[in-house]
Amino acid sequence: MQTWKEFDANIVTHSAAHHLMAIDDLVRRLGYARVSDVARQLNITRGSVSITLQPLKKAGLVLQDENRHLRLSPAGQKLVDGIKTKRHVIQRLLSELFGVDGQQAEIDACKLEHLVSNETARRMISFLAFLDSDRPAATEFLRQWGSFDLSCSQ
Repeated sequence: MQTWKEFDANIVTHSAAHHLMAIDDLVRRLGYARVSDVARQLNITRGSVSITLQPLKKAGLVLQDENRHLRLSPAGQKLVDGIKTKRHVIQRLLSELFGVDGQQAEIDACKLEHLVSNETARRMISFLAFLDSDRPAATEFLRQWGSFDLSCSQ
């Protein structure tokens, strides 16, 4: 298998993921989302939003009613929930465990959130659950990791 081709096998692009998350956010905050609302939230043109929404509608991830209000289908909502979970997990690993600055961790998590497989995300969640446990091995790992020289000069 040529693993570099897997990048193109993602369900949605980075941009499309942000469109879906904007719809989710708007519906949660306002009770509705329109193309103009998504454009304003993403700071792009309505035309750009319309173009990105076409394949998302065709894929059954976004629905539009007779009033032109957008909402996520159950499949779209499941995808967004997964992306948001992955973002949170990645951000937490980067900031809390690796010591990456919070803002940089947020930027990097945003870049990675829709690229990480569900399997990898599940393992990351398991790892964080292990670290959050009061198991002696987790406590010792965190102690050792905290005292490890991160300069990579070894």
